[in-house]
Amino acid sequence: MLGAAAATAPFITRNLFANTPSMRIRHAAVGVGHMGWQDLVQIAGCDNLDIVALCDVDEKFLAKAKEAHPNARVFRDWRKMLDAMGSQIDTINVSTPDHMHAAIAVSAMQRGIHAYVEKPLAHELHEVRRMAEIAREKKLVTQMGIQIHSNAHYRIAVKTLREGAIGKVREVHSWCYKTWGDDTPMPTRTDPVPAGLDWDCWLGVREARPYIGPDYYHPKNWRKRLDFGTGTLGDMACHIFDPVFKGLDLAAPISVRSEGPLSEHGNWALNARAIYTFAKTRYTAGDTMRLHWYDGTERPPAEVTSLIELDKLKDNKLPNNGSIFVGEKGALLLPHYSRLSLYPSVKFADFQLPRERGANHWKQFIDACRGNGKTTTHFDYAGPLTEAVLLGGIASRFPQTTLKWDSPALRFDLAAANRHVRRPYRKGWEVAGL
Repeated sequence: MLGAAAATAPFITRNLFANTPSMRIRHAAVGVGHMGWQDLVQIAGCDNLDIVALCDVDEKFLAKAKEAHPNARVFRDWRKMLDAMGSQIDTINVSTPDHMHAAIAVSAMQRGIHAYVEKPLAHELHEVRRMAEIAREKKLVTQMGIQIHSNAHYRIAVKTLREGAIGKVREVHSWCYKTWGDDTPMPTRTDPVPAGLDWDCWLGVREARPYIGPDYYHPKNWRKRLDFGTGTLGDMACHIFDPVFKGLDLAAPISVRSEGPLSEHGNWALNARAIYTFAKTRYTAGDTMRLHWYDGTERPPAEVTSLIELDKLKDNKLPNNGSIFVGEKGALLLPHYSRLSLYPSVKFADFQLPRERGANHWKQFIDACRGNGKTTTHFDYAGPLTEAVLLGGIASRFPQTTLKWDSPALRFDLAAANRHVRRPYRKGWEVAGL
């Protein structure tokens, strides 16, 4: 339940920080292991900011964070943290497994707390939509943790596409080598919960179930599980699709089709392939444009890779992660976190790439909370991007089926698929507004 004191002043922090860059910000970190630790380090490095609260279900992660920030109060349960300190927190980062992003972020935002949320924005399509709506209603500063959006290489790629270097884009092929999937049945055993892990809080909004270890769920392999993670798509497509969406000004897709195996046994499929269809924009050719996704061992076909002169690339092969944009006047290869290349290389030998400077993605969020500038992956941008990512996951439950998507209505043309748009929370973990 929301603390009464915090709930009475939902706009106080935003008003306080407007045009007051020297104001000290009080920040809370929820999820301080792995990527959460990186988020904490980056945010703690911002000027005039105090880490006032740390929350994690795992004592070993919490102990490390407490050692770095001895003045912070520590919690295992984020609900208790918000009830105890909601009126003393200005900003929060949510860096937990995917299934808890929305519940924690919305509970904080309902109290007027500005939110930095790791990618993907949420686990369910309904959650994504509500997070953007609530942020807009409360006039809060938000940012999704796709830090590469602020990277100079991605900014240069976006500008190059929009300036028409390869003409209007006909199709895009994106891929990732990671394998956040599992094709084996879920174990039927029950293992002892490790000392220091609050398993009930880790499950959070999901139904109670036995703990399986080691690392079947916690701390890393939850990404493979249907109820908790969002597979390789959720982990990496939020990054890799980002310059595709930004560079081509895409909105939500109008259909999605899985060409890969079925996601089953409680796990996301390995070696996924998906095809998204988007309505045309001023940067695309034709009435619609297709975006192809491949992960694990899957890669774009030879007729696509032949456009980028593989013999000139390192080891004569594609980078592990990236995108190929096929345009009317050429092709653009954008490796993940690296400089783009244009093809045919002879045609673009004298081409001068535009200049762009990178930025610190976390500092951009904190600066915006002070009224200094704006965030670039606010939830009105990150929401539609995450929506597309999650649609690909749902499609993997219905392989070889084209699912038409009505984004305004949050509905598929297939009743069985609509059951995956929204799911109920466990009793006692319900959140107002979700």
